[in-house]
Amino acid sequence: MADVLSKRNRFKVDRVATKGGNSEDDGDDSSEKGNSSEAIEMGERPGSAASNDGERASSPTALLSNTNTYMTMNDNSQRTYAATKSLRHQLTREALPRLDNYRNILSIQAGHRPTLDELHNATIHEKPQGEKTTEVVSDNLVKFGWIKGVLVRCLLNIWGVMLFLRLSWVVGQAGIGEGVIIITLACVVTTITGLSMSAISTNGNIKGGGTYYMISRSLGPDFGASIGVIFAVANAVAVAMYTIGFCESLNDLLKTFDLKIIDNGVNDVRIIGTITIILLTGIVVIGLEWETKAQIVLLGILIVAQVAFVIGSIMGPMDDSEKAKGFVGYSGELFVENFGPDYQYSEGKEHSFFTVFSVFFPAATGILAGANISGDLKDPQNAIPKGTMLAIVITSLTYVGFAIICGATMMRQATGNIEDLYNGTLTNCTEGCDWGLQNSFQVIELVSAFGPLIYAGCFAATLSSALASLVSAPKVFQALCKDKLYPYLGPFGRGYGKNNEPVNGYILTFIIALGCIIIAELNAIAPLISNFFLAAYGLVNFSTFHAELVKPVGWRPTFKYYNGWLSLVGAILCLAVMFLMNWPTALVTFGCLFALYLVIIYRKPDVNWGSSTQAQTYKAALNSIQELVHIEEHVKNYRPQILVLSGLPSARPPLIDFSYSICKHLSMMVCGHIVKNPLNQRLRTSYTQRMYHWLRDHKIKAFYSLADNTGFKEGAQALMQLSGLGKMKPNLVLMGYKRDWNVCPEDDLNAYFGVIHAAFDIYLSLAILRAPEGLDFSGLIAESYITPIPVPIAVPGEQDAIPTVSADVADGSASLKPSASTASGWSEKKTLNQSQESLHSHGSSAEQTPPGTPAMKRANDLQADSLAGSTAVVNHTGLGLKKNKKKGSRENLFTDPSGNPLPKELLNSVTLFQRKQKKGIIDVWWLYDDGGLTLLLPYILTTRPNWSSCKLRVFCLANRKEELDSEQRRMAAMLSKFRIDFSDVIVITDIVKKASESTRNYFDGFIKNFVKNEDGQDARITESEMIALRDKTNRHMRLREQLLLHSKTSNLIVMTLPMPRKGTVSAPLYMAWLELLTANMPPFLLVRGNQTSVLTFYS
Repeated sequence: MADVLSKRNRFKVDRVATKGGNSEDDGDDSSEKGNSSEAIEMGERPGSAASNDGERASSPTALLSNTNTYMTMNDNSQRTYAATKSLRHQLTREALPRLDNYRNILSIQAGHRPTLDELHNATIHEKPQGEKTTEVVSDNLVKFGWIKGVLVRCLLNIWGVMLFLRLSWVVGQAGIGEGVIIITLACVVTTITGLSMSAISTNGNIKGGGTYYMISRSLGPDFGASIGVIFAVANAVAVAMYTIGFCESLNDLLKTFDLKIIDNGVNDVRIIGTITIILLTGIVVIGLEWETKAQIVLLGILIVAQVAFVIGSIMGPMDDSEKAKGFVGYSGELFVENFGPDYQYSEGKEHSFFTVFSVFFPAATGILAGANISGDLKDPQNAIPKGTMLAIVITSLTYVGFAIICGATMMRQATGNIEDLYNGTLTNCTEGCDWGLQNSFQVIELVSAFGPLIYAGCFAATLSSALASLVSAPKVFQALCKDKLYPYLGPFGRGYGKNNEPVNGYILTFIIALGCIIIAELNAIAPLISNFFLAAYGLVNFSTFHAELVKPVGWRPTFKYYNGWLSLVGAILCLAVMFLMNWPTALVTFGCLFALYLVIIYRKPDVNWGSSTQAQTYKAALNSIQELVHIEEHVKNYRPQILVLSGLPSARPPLIDFSYSICKHLSMMVCGHIVKNPLNQRLRTSYTQRMYHWLRDHKIKAFYSLADNTGFKEGAQALMQLSGLGKMKPNLVLMGYKRDWNVCPEDDLNAYFGVIHAAFDIYLSLAILRAPEGLDFSGLIAESYITPIPVPIAVPGEQDAIPTVSADVADGSASLKPSASTASGWSEKKTLNQSQESLHSHGSSAEQTPPGTPAMKRANDLQADSLAGSTAVVNHTGLGLKKNKKKGSRENLFTDPSGNPLPKELLNSVTLFQRKQKKGIIDVWWLYDDGGLTLLLPYILTTRPNWSSCKLRVFCLANRKEELDSEQRRMAAMLSKFRIDFSDVIVITDIVKKASESTRNYFDGFIKNFVKNEDGQDARITESEMIALRDKTNRHMRLREQLLLHSKTSNLIVMTLPMPRKGTVSAPLYMAWLELLTANMPPFLLVRGNQTSVLTFYS
């Protein structure tokens, strides 16, 4: 080995496929493992330093890739295999480019690429990983190449009974010229569809499911699932159709020999069909390999039959009886005569170009037969385009050639009487003719060199098509059931045996086909089945067009011979053909598609396949936002776009519900979450996914924005400035009231007060919401939708970085237990696993890990606590609320951490703003003109179903009693001009009157700890400040007295927020004002607009 290391060595790192791997996963054949294109060659001189990390490679093996690779060392033609260690373990954490790193994370072959945290953060260590074992590819899997898997199947499906029985009739009606046009038009539709399908099939690996898989991964589960169901049903019924076709052909043959089983009719069809479908199902269940062998035999019979027809046309009629039946051999005169159309009344209707086209077009279907078994192909990306397109070319030429031969050798009308041939009255069909192109379906048999071969060809065509459909339906249905888009279909997605055969699907298809065979009357539903196939073709074309139109970065098909606009033409042609064939069945098809589509839309399956509809959504949203930037804002189009400083939305349902009551179907809402400590990407992603999951479960359309590694004030400023995009930016900040302002640390109070200033500094409106029992319910309600997340590994010496939990969080908004520790009378201890901070104490959660499960008091304990509480606190929970226990109500989403129903009182608090309000009043104290936002928000609430029973009552101020009437009329007139309904206008005139002694004493109780300091430090509210703001303080005392007089029993109070002038009022005094106004009141919303008009009386 030392000699080896002393030289420049070459290492080949080869992929080793794992068990179950196949070309469906990577498209590689096992014989390519030694190919140099799959190898990475590396050279290393002894003693050279590693350039990545400044470390010295201990051996050349350190330069090799991960656990799924083998190292091959070439030394004197000796090859030694040794499992190599990861490049990350000895030299660097970086991973070499490998295909396994780009697989789906759920794949058993998925590789591990280090995360950005693992590479960038030097203190995060990798979790120990066990050695992966390399498994050998099983040789028992049966996979087909493009000839057996695609070409043969497509040829057999397209060469149907139409070629032998109805093509001559098409030529007799439409003539050679229009007949070729009909064939060409049908081939154009299938060719465009084939090109579209080729583009989709080469844009990444195609797995089992064929048409369903391609459409669902291109257009999404809604379109894919709906077309998958009808396509599977169409194939299942088609099995019966082809089987009945075989039975009828066999019956015709038996009639020529005067043989029958019962009646040579329906009963014989049922008997023969039942036996046939049992045999076909047995062949399929045994395995696709046997089915493929049977298909090859049938293809051989078909080709022999076609050759016999061509030879017979060259040989010409063998006797006068054939001439009497209209077969005269090649004739230029006959070719000219038959070139033009001659549409006749036939089969109960007058025919035209389009009716004849509708009869012929089903013959051109079948191009998806190979794609439907995509999971059983060695290389679907190569096989599907090559096999499908070649099959279309071959069959198109065949149909055109047969049409020309028929028109050049057969007369349109013939009596079949030899005497008429001698008399020259062969075409005299006044009494009706039984022979000729327009009358007989036995023309191909008549022309053939050996007639019975045509029967064999018919048998081969019908049986091969039945076999192909019998395989396609279960395969497509199995892929659909595996994706679990529809309920109760799981058993049909289960596979058995080495090839994962859908045995349950075979049984279901057999039952459906057998039922249709027993009915034996499929003429009524045959057009419907054709329309089902056409709908699938149309969506394949539309998928390609849509992907080409949207042009997502992932749209990179290796098949280049397609055009997006041509695919659109193909989709339109498919739609047109559906209505031309049979417009009632076309409508039924669309009805079925729409119903299945609605089921998926209702169920909202949790799948993400990167469809082009997702790309279209992004593109449309981006274009709309860009256009919105150039639209000048107008007051009539003002919308309150709210940034809710909610922390975890799941912890504060009332705050989220109230905000959404304003934004629903109207404007944007962003839930802001601020975390003090840094979070790694895994936790950030987890928070985002969990919160969007919660919002979706609660039917709330909002955004979630997370700011970590920052204080509350700084984080709030960042959210205010950076949330949104273009004109889609918040213009209103909504935050919860800080209930523990008088006992919290000074820094926390200043941060909260600073957020208020920050909002006004950047010209945003501000609203503060207070609820009687608070807004924060973290720890008291379960969050069962949360997936447990591993706690980040603590770095030695950095334990301080892990958040600690304060012993007391004074907000306690989730508690129903009174306490004297706060001015509002509510407090609650929280457990160690809960958030460090609540919105109302610090504005946001600050947890490093998701909230744990705290201890939960039972209902009787909570009720006992509430009964033992202070009587000074008025409980408004449930005030004016109607009970709403309907099935599916959002109340059912809330339980305690143990999964038990919430106590009634707690549930009422959590759902305070979710339920219908009883008839009542929303009091609007529009004290100062802030642009009208104080009036607009409660008006919006009254337009919501939950608040529609409430009337607005508007309060305003007047300077003197003499102005009472005039001010009331002025305000009423202004509200009328603004088109805002109100029940009453009340003018407050004595607001400057000195407050009562009890009110002053009540206020003094709030500030006593701030004006006197027992520690000898400076008071936080100075005497000079109190003197300077004496009048304003008195005004707030008088407002409280008026609130107690007028609004104590209102459903909601909305009041203009006092303006905190910078450098004039301190945080404790300002919060004392707010406490004075809101304490022991119904739900209270303080609002201050940004002094810009949001109301107008102009049209």
